[in-house]
Amino acid sequence: MSRRPSRVFVIGGGLAGSEAAWQAARHGADVTLCEMRSTRMTEAHRTDLLAELVCSNSFKSDRISNANGLLKLELRMLGSLLMETASRTRVPAGSALCVDRTRFARHVTRAIEGAANIRLEHREVSELADDAVNIIAAGPLASPAISDVIENLVGKPNLYFYDAISPIIEADSIDMTIAFKSSRYGKGDSTYLNLPMDKGQYEAFINDLRQAQVTQRREFERKKFFSACMPVEELAGMGDETLSHGCMKPVGLTDPRTGSMPWAVAQLRPENLEGTLYGMVGFQTRLKYGDQERIFRSLPGLRDARFARLGSIHRNTFVRAPSVIRESLELDRDDNVMFAGQLTGAEGYVAAVATGLVAGINAARKVKGEAPYVPPRETLLGGLLRYISGAPAGDFQPMNPNFGLIPALGARVRERQRRNLLLSERSALTLKAWIKETGLDSGAARLESRVGE
Repeated sequence: MSRRPSRVFVIGGGLAGSEAAWQAARHGADVTLCEMRSTRMTEAHRTDLLAELVCSNSFKSDRISNANGLLKLELRMLGSLLMETASRTRVPAGSALCVDRTRFARHVTRAIEGAANIRLEHREVSELADDAVNIIAAGPLASPAISDVIENLVGKPNLYFYDAISPIIEADSIDMTIAFKSSRYGKGDSTYLNLPMDKGQYEAFINDLRQAQVTQRREFERKKFFSACMPVEELAGMGDETLSHGCMKPVGLTDPRTGSMPWAVAQLRPENLEGTLYGMVGFQTRLKYGDQERIFRSLPGLRDARFARLGSIHRNTFVRAPSVIRESLELDRDDNVMFAGQLTGAEGYVAAVATGLVAGINAARKVKGEAPYVPPRETLLGGLLRYISGAPAGDFQPMNPNFGLIPALGARVRERQRRNLLLSERSALTLKAWIKETGLDSGAARLESRVGE
């Protein structure tokens, strides 16, 4: 396009949109960030705070032998606001980076509101800004108005699948004479609660899940789930042992009452620093509320459970990115339009932040008349962008961060953890050199983040 944008216009104040707005401002652009909540709420959100987490409070492992851990390291090297905030609001969760949801969202909101060159507006957007680089980060719950805009832009119908939200339980309603604290193989902090089950209890639980009623899909919904977020009742229907080899696997855990490994376990993860709320790990669900309460209270230790939130279903929208989006996250047909977050097919919290960071940097460069940046292919961030733009378009599916997205090592290393550590070391060294070469470290301003207490 020939027009020269004068500012950056970010649509959506979730993880990707908040990071994009911060990075664009940090790199010298004037930014308007529009979030429709609270003028229009979604099916899953409860507040008008920016970067509100709905599915989980976990950014997954912080270990660099894990792909999410490596991607978080890369984001920290690039000055991510959300990774800094996550570190400041984390709750104990072993090697995982889990946060206090409320504190996290409040701190991100405070940072954005306090940035001199970011204007925050709470309103629904139904059209793009003519004088701006538009970053569409509307998220998986994009409103009908902005969904129409997206469909017109990409020229294809949106694709849908569904994430299901896990229940959260009040801690003092859990029977601690049955539940026990332990991490697998005793690694990390013992902050997870484990509800041990014998074979009979497990089989009864599976049968209950299979016979329970689920919420009816609306007309536009399809029975299509991303495998990492499949509802627990769908998994139970796949086979008797699917859950006991998945989110309910007992491997590496010992019930202190019996001194042996249970047949299965249900794990609970702390949701806040105070430890007053626990989320059910892997128990995303579409069950009707009455059946949720009845079936989940049948688990050992949850007979008197009080649910701070029950599970629910929400839509996830994404575009067929390889057909329409470049590695720089610009739209092929209009480089004054960019996409970020789950709309791109980048799956998971950390990947959403990553695409927001790149979109924000490149939008600011566009305003200044400079060419966009794409991180090196040896980095996980670069590999994720290349998947988004270069995967086979015909059956494009969202992708979680994984080491398969980056080139293999020159030499074969059989031991997986050793191989992952070597890949991570190469990525960090490559990114460090690239940051120095591009001047990203010196070209960005140090905005006052205001994420302290």
